[in-house]
Amino acid sequence: MYASTSSRESATKTNITREELNALPIRRYEGEIVVVAHGADLERAAADFAAETLVGFDTETRPAFRAGESYLPSVFQAATARAVYLFPVQRIDCAHVLGQLLLRPEVVKAGVSTADDLKKLKLLFQFQEASVVDLGSAAKRHGVKQTGVRSLAGMFLGFRIPKGTSTSNWAAARLTPQQVAYAATDAWACRELALAFRGLGFL
Repeated sequence: MYASTSSRESATKTNITREELNALPIRRYEGEIVVVAHGADLERAAADFAAETLVGFDTETRPAFRAGESYLPSVFQAATARAVYLFPVQRIDCAHVLGQLLLRPEVVKAGVSTADDLKKLKLLFQFQEASVVDLGSAAKRHGVKQTGVRSLAGMFLGFRIPKGTSTSNWAAARLTPQQVAYAATDAWACRELALAFRGLGFL
């Protein structure tokens, strides 16, 4: 059984075991995915963001396997109600479109561990952010003990996000279909969690 708080959200789940998580059905994002490759893709993303009030986001970074080794984000993914956009931020100049998205106060940007993502992203291009929500922090304020996106999806969305390609080479010139699906699912799950959290009064 899930643990629960004694606050007004008395039925709120606060943790999930590995066995419970593994028993849930796997879900992946099944909508349209745009891997941004040229100016038309940037224009389309900007137009979509301009019509949106809630965007789920995440970043993917090439894994480091040696002590002292680290890398900056390779991919920024953003989910709207209509599509998920994957921006290869080290290979295409996305600064204007992403900077405008992150700055707009009327668009809530929801993610997990957002401070770290944004800190590293600022080493690639400068921007000011507004209306950024850390879903893990919001959950923690309401007694939730496990605040990673996979645990949150299991507890509040009722599905399991596969982890298979999390340590793959995100700096590759061409992402594999598995990487594309993985990155899109993370951003989409963040948007779905934000919608669920609004319903629970977390946001």
